[in-house]
Amino acid sequence: MGRPTVRSATPSDLDVLREIYRRASLSNEGDRAALLGAPDALVWAGDGITDGGTLVVEDGAGQVVGFATTVRIDEGLELDDLFVDPASMRQGLATLLVDALVVRAAADGAPWIEVTANPHAADFYASAEFTPVGTTETRFGPAPRLRREVRASSPG
Repeated sequence: MGRPTVRSATPSDLDVLREIYRRASLSNEGDRAALLGAPDALVWAGDGITDGGTLVVEDGAGQVVGFATTVRIDEGLELDDLFVDPASMRQGLATLLVDALVVRAAADGAPWIEVTANPHAADFYASAEFTPVGTTETRFGPAPRLRREVRASSPG
């Protein structure tokens, strides 16, 4: 079996990404009741696929097991989605996706990536070098707003 790889999502990934989104969202016991009470929140639209904003991670066997989406905001990027299938969590795949997003952001000249983080994911985002920049109100209550600074790639 090979190593995990990251690539751009394609329209043929949509169904599997929707399943990962749903399973990963419901895997957190602290969020489950609120999400089940708002079933529309469990449907991933997939908007980032067609504009190239979504990356997927495949496990060593070539199966898609996670994804991340960024969108441009102000002069930086918003990390809109970061989901890994529960069966593949805690294997460094979310970190691999964030690292790929940082490389892409640096190449595109984006100085930072921000995320409105699920409070349950605070330890992960801290380990991925995101730092607090405030809080914001979401549909499900207040959430921390975090930023990861991006260092521009040096030429050559």
